[in-house]
Amino acid sequence: MLLVIVESPAKSKTISKFLGPKYQVLSSYGHMRDLPEDEFGIDLKNNFKPKYIIIPRAKKNVESLKKESQKAELVILATDQDREGEAIAYHLIFLLNLNKDKKYQRIFFHEITKSAIKESLKNPRKIDINLVNAQQARRILDRIVGYKLSPFLWKKVARGLSAGRVQSVAVRFVVEREREIENFIAQEYWSIVATLLKNRASIHGSECEEEDEVLFAFQKSKIKNNEFEAVLVKRDGEAIPKLGIKTKEEADGILKDLEGAEYKVINVEKKEIKRNPLPPFTTSTLQQTAWQKFKFPAKLTMRIAQQLYETGKITYHRTDSLNLSNLSLFAAKKFIVKNYGENYWPGFLRKYKTKSKGAQEAHEAIRPAYPDKTPDKLKLDNQQIKLYDLIWRRFIACQMAQASFDSTVVDIEALKSKIYTFRTTGQILKFDGFLKVYPLKFEEKELPVLEKEEILELIKLLPSQHFTQPPPRYNEATLIKVLEENGIGRPSTYAPTLSNIQEKNYIEKDEQRRFRPTEIGLVVNDLLVAHFPEIVDVGFTAKMEENLDKIANNQKEWIKVIKDFYNPFEKNLKQKYEEVSKKDITEKPTKKTCPKCGAPLLIRLGKYGKFYACSKFPKCRYTESLEKNILGIKCPKCKKGEIVEKRTKKRKIFYGCNQFPKCDFALWDKPTGKKCQKCGSLLVQTKREQVKCSNKECSYKLEKK
Repeated sequence: MLLVIVESPAKSKTISKFLGPKYQVLSSYGHMRDLPEDEFGIDLKNNFKPKYIIIPRAKKNVESLKKESQKAELVILATDQDREGEAIAYHLIFLLNLNKDKKYQRIFFHEITKSAIKESLKNPRKIDINLVNAQQARRILDRIVGYKLSPFLWKKVARGLSAGRVQSVAVRFVVEREREIENFIAQEYWSIVATLLKNRASIHGSECEEEDEVLFAFQKSKIKNNEFEAVLVKRDGEAIPKLGIKTKEEADGILKDLEGAEYKVINVEKKEIKRNPLPPFTTSTLQQTAWQKFKFPAKLTMRIAQQLYETGKITYHRTDSLNLSNLSLFAAKKFIVKNYGENYWPGFLRKYKTKSKGAQEAHEAIRPAYPDKTPDKLKLDNQQIKLYDLIWRRFIACQMAQASFDSTVVDIEALKSKIYTFRTTGQILKFDGFLKVYPLKFEEKELPVLEKEEILELIKLLPSQHFTQPPPRYNEATLIKVLEENGIGRPSTYAPTLSNIQEKNYIEKDEQRRFRPTEIGLVVNDLLVAHFPEIVDVGFTAKMEENLDKIANNQKEWIKVIKDFYNPFEKNLKQKYEEVSKKDITEKPTKKTCPKCGAPLLIRLGKYGKFYACSKFPKCRYTESLEKNILGIKCPKCKKGEIVEKRTKKRKIFYGCNQFPKCDFALWDKPTGKKCQKCGSLLVQTKREQVKCSNKECSYKLEKK
């Protein structure tokens, strides 16, 4: 009997279907050994030697795997092909005494298909100790930062806080974006749009050919009254920048200058524009697109992708590579030609080059394991089918022909005291190509047939006021994108990082599900930036990721990488324990007095934000919410208290009476302050920006405009 060990029972179940009766497939249920939770677990005097223990939940399974491995002729370790998978295999060798008491083989595959598994069994290898060292170095670095820096935050800010190599940089991105928004000063600017009318007689006259008449009739059917809009883009041949017209006075001056001007077509440029398909998905782009299309958080996307991978539907879902196997490319070609026609295949196999540093080129991009298995052929739940459909379409589309558009750019000159140039553009889809499978947003805009020197009639000239907008807050997709662009973290870290910094209450989602920093997030970030700049430095963190990749490629020694980080970090940490005062960070005096004992009130910072607290604590335990958290809405239940923003123990926001526990009135959705026209209850605004009655028995709601 041959024993195959994988990470998860779902994966073992799928693989069992492809192997004969002489194979037994069991699961390790993830990592079986790790650093201890209740101690540092790293021997600093002995080259950072880690102290690994069997994870308590894994003890029973370790014994079971030991018994089964002793019966087996050969143990085959088939864990994932990344650093974590290699580390799991390494620890299994130790736990099962492989190489000493029992022979072992290491295999891996990018997809759980019969052919891939059979092929991997033909090409076994030994453990890649460089990959193991890279994982071990990453784990030790994270333990050093977490175990050494978190107690500092407990002592200087509040208990329960934590810091991390990747998470702290992610929080910094959110904090800095919030401050950009707060400090943003809007600038006024104006645009001028001319609505013009094509004069049919100006082209065709009385002697137009029949073919022209037919073409014109076709165009006319798609254009409202032959009117179109053109935007002012140049003045006396000089391009007008976005902020070029700054005031209403400037705009009015241009309008006055254009009074009585003749509008003449001076240039018509027609060309064909081709659009290439997007590359197949990597972990990052899959998470970004799943958020954009379905609002799936990264954690949910990875959980669904894990299910699809383990059941043999898609290739490995933790990857930053754009590689595709030749087998999959030929399968895609066959499917495209058969189902869409020869003209939908570009005539060659499309191959994509990975741009990100440190990408694992030996891996594949995320694709369907069987390209001919269309989403409608699979029995999946609603979320699984959405993600599989997205992956399947992206892969098939990436091997399809370009989409092509007929593009027209028309410049129109208005001549008075100055020469003003207006521009209009048109775009018509000529051939859909890959868009047939993977639709993307594009605007089709048809123009009337215009010719050079043609005189146009002005219908109206409209100035419009605009203001520059601040950068938007990050959402799941854009924060992952900025982490990837800056080399922060790796495919396996994006989802847990975003999840962790929300659970730790460093960032939260606003009504539009975009990230904003919490009060505690702002304080912790500023403390780290001021006193531990290397921890939250983007370049430093990215360089560390590069070093981990170099360890994996046998280009750097893991002990030296950790030593180079630890020595200056430890020295700085000792110094900061002496320099930093908790009182300066967490307390701010006020002119208010405690209504209970008369002592001065302080603004205190706790794990969940700022609040008023008596300076005589713990003798007096009086607290109250800050004014900014009081909504100024009278409690409809007790008629005495006011509605304030509160949080549950799990950090979920709700709105309740500040007279609690005397009054237990509470709402999940934010009250608007207005009352329902139907029943008189408070109106609330939901996360989807819908205003409705808070009374569950009342159906009143305001429709979105």
